[in-house]
Amino acid sequence: MSRLTAEVVIVGGGPAGLTAAIALASAGVETTLVAKPPPLPDHRTSALLQDSVKALDTLGVWQHCRNDAAPLRVMRIIDDTARLLRAPEVCFAASEIGLDAFGYNIENRFLIAALEARARELPALTRMPDQAAAMNIAAAQVTVRCCGGAATSARLAIGADGHHSLCRTAVGIDIRSRSYAQTALTFNLCHSREHHDTSTEFHAEGGPFTLVPLPQRRSSLVFVVDPAEVSVLSGLSDAEMAAEIERRSHSILGTIEIERGRGVFPLITATATCFGTRRVALIGEAAHVAAPIGAQGLNLGLRDAATIAELVVAAHREGQDVADTVDRYDRMRRADTTSRMLAVDLLNRSLLTDFLPLQGARAAGLFLIERIAPLRQAVMREGVSPWASQPRLMRGEVL
Repeated sequence: MSRLTAEVVIVGGGPAGLTAAIALASAGVETTLVAKPPPLPDHRTSALLQDSVKALDTLGVWQHCRNDAAPLRVMRIIDDTARLLRAPEVCFAASEIGLDAFGYNIENRFLIAALEARARELPALTRMPDQAAAMNIAAAQVTVRCCGGAATSARLAIGADGHHSLCRTAVGIDIRSRSYAQTALTFNLCHSREHHDTSTEFHAEGGPFTLVPLPQRRSSLVFVVDPAEVSVLSGLSDAEMAAEIERRSHSILGTIEIERGRGVFPLITATATCFGTRRVALIGEAAHVAAPIGAQGLNLGLRDAATIAELVVAAHREGQDVADTVDRYDRMRRADTTSRMLAVDLLNRSLLTDFLPLQGARAAGLFLIERIAPLRQAVMREGVSPWASQPRLMRGEVL
C-alpha cells in the first residue's frame, strides 16, 4: 500500500477542479491537484451567476479577475422564429430583484489565470503537473498514477477530469448521454455599439443565438444551428461571418468584427448515473455535461465543487474519514443538477418542435412571465440563487 501523500487528490485542473482545490486547501485540508497545464489559452467564455461570483470572492479568486469580467444587468429574450404562435419579448432586469447584476461574463483564460494565481498562494495545495493515467481504489485509499510515472495517494479522489473521465471509469459509474441534432458555434466579437450590460438571446427555429457582454464593446456569441449549416458557416471568412452575425442579430450591436478562436461543438447532454461511490466523487463535466444554453454548465460545476468542499472540510475537522462524504454529496447534488438540465432540455426542445400546442405553451409561459411581475421575479431569483442548493461558499461564508 502506498503511503498517503494528501487527504484529497483532485484530478483535473479546469475551473471546477481548481475551485475545489482552493476551497479545500484554504481550509487546511492537505490536497494534491493532478492536472497537466493546457497547451493553449481558452478563448471561450463563461457566464458566472451571482452565487458563483460570491463563492469565488469568498475564496480570494475574484479580486484577480474582476476587471476582466462584464456585468450582466439585463437579460433579454426575443422570439425570432417565423411561427404562427410567437412569444413576446421579455426583459429580466437584475435591479428588479435588488441585485446590481445577475452575474458576470468572463473569458475562461482570465478565470483560470485567477484561479491559478490563488492556488499558488496556498501551502496546503501540492501540484502535480502531469496527466493521470490510472487509478487504483483500495479499502482505505485511492492512488492516482500519472503518465510520467509519479503517483499520489489520498483518502478521497475528486474527479474533475471532464466528459471522458478516468475517475468515473475507474469506479465503474455509467453515463447517460443524449445528442441533439444541433451544433454550437462559439466565438468572441467586437462591435460598434454599446451592449449596455445586456445579454440578448434570440430564439430561432434552429436554437438560441445568444450575445453576452464582455468588457468594453465586445461580446461572446453562442450560435446554435442545424449541423447541415455548420460546413457552410465554418467556411465563411471573418468578414462574411461578421456580416452573417450582424444580419441574424438585426444589427443591435452595429458593425461586427470577429476575434480569433472560433469553436464548434456538437450539442450533447450527459449525466452520470451516480455522482460518487467508494472513495471517488465526481464534479463538473465528469458528473454532468449541459448544453451551452442558459449559463448552467460551469455554475453547476462550481456548486459541485463548493458542496464537496463543505462536506469534506466538516469531516476533516471532526476527525472522520473524508471519503464518508461521498454518498451524501451524491444525494445533495442530484436534484439540483437534474432539474437544471431538464429545464435547459425543455427550452431547447420547445424551439425545435413543430408541435403547435407546445409552441403555444412556450409562448403563453413567456407572456405570463412578461406580464406578471411576481412570477418574473420568482423566476429570476430561482435562476440566480436556487433555493434547494446553497452551499456555504455560495452564501459568501468561509469554510
